[in-house]
Amino acid sequence: MLSVSRVRAVRAAIIIAGAGLGCAHAARSTAPSAEFLPRGELVRIDVATSGVGSPYYRIPALAVSTRGTILVAFDARPTLADLPSSIRIVLRRSGDGGKTFGGQIIVRAGDADHGYGDPSFVVDRRTGRIFLFYAAGMRQGFTGSHTGTDVNDPDILQTDYSYSDDDGISWRSRRITPMLKMPEWGGLFAASGAGIQIVGGPYAGRLVQQYTVRYNGKNWAASAFSDDDGTTWHMGHLIGPGADENKSVELPDGKLMLNIRAKPYRKVAYSSDGGDTWYGLHDDTNLIDPGNNGSIIRYAQSGPGRDKKLSLLFSNTESASDRRDLTVKLSCDNGRSWPVRRTVEPGPSAYSSLADLGGGKFALLYERGDYAYITLAIFDSTWLPASCGDYRPG
Repeated sequence: MLSVSRVRAVRAAIIIAGAGLGCAHAARSTAPSAEFLPRGELVRIDVATSGVGSPYYRIPALAVSTRGTILVAFDARPTLADLPSSIRIVLRRSGDGGKTFGGQIIVRAGDADHGYGDPSFVVDRRTGRIFLFYAAGMRQGFTGSHTGTDVNDPDILQTDYSYSDDDGISWRSRRITPMLKMPEWGGLFAASGAGIQIVGGPYAGRLVQQYTVRYNGKNWAASAFSDDDGTTWHMGHLIGPGADENKSVELPDGKLMLNIRAKPYRKVAYSSDGGDTWYGLHDDTNLIDPGNNGSIIRYAQSGPGRDKKLSLLFSNTESASDRRDLTVKLSCDNGRSWPVRRTVEPGPSAYSSLADLGGGKFALLYERGDYAYITLAIFDSTWLPASCGDYRPG
């Protein structure tokens, strides 16, 4: 799918749908071991193959639960087309750091009239609850969605999420279109991959999920956020136009940085109020992009001479024209430069989603081989050609 300027409406209409049981668990932080990973190497595991269980798979989403379980989700599609289509959201779980995965769990099932697509995780580290955001469509997709907020209108692309309190085994579903959508907007959808939970400062604990909005025939970016562990959600101000799928990351000074799909360079903006408003939208000429969904995370490096405050990891297809050459890049100065990079997939590749597994290990879920596979790559910090400990600015 694809990717403006006021907002902050909270509306009370909520629809509860779907199934799944499970009681809430206290949050625990347990890093997966990934002991099978040879030091300095990258291991690939295909977690979905087109033609096996579904004609096609697209749109990877990746998260690590508070129990250390790796969660991968994606669309199971009858064709490669976006919504409207009878698309299912499916998920697999790994409790051993990615060495093995359980079978597919259906989070939402599409039928002849309905479909659900473009998943994105948000994990609440305070409660352990796992959120999976996505779009729900009947007769219209993103560009064709009508204005308005009627949750029963088949011509409006709806905003749904599912949530799990048992580490991703079972799921309940909720529709929040009237909470997030302004009546004058057309389509909006959660940018796939993963959102964040703010760690420090006045907005600590806030859950943030990025959205793409269709308004006056153009694409804009905005953040949906919750300060009460997901009971209520608010939509921030829009920034654009020219924005598409986008990801936010928390910087050491408390600001958020927005990284946006755009061609031929990705766009960047900043927020000082936890994602409510954004400013400074500009092209980042260090990050060429063909107009493809990427991923950005922060992590703390360990070891002598490494500054834990200055590490960002980013992935995208490093081409201005084609979806190929999926590359991981490291920034040691909060995204001002990206001096460290290494190619993960030199051939056809597309959407990607990063996660920190802890202990200096990372996971990257991505589309490979002209959408033939959803692949999980696991690597450690020594696989990169350098670290921030080796970086000397200027």
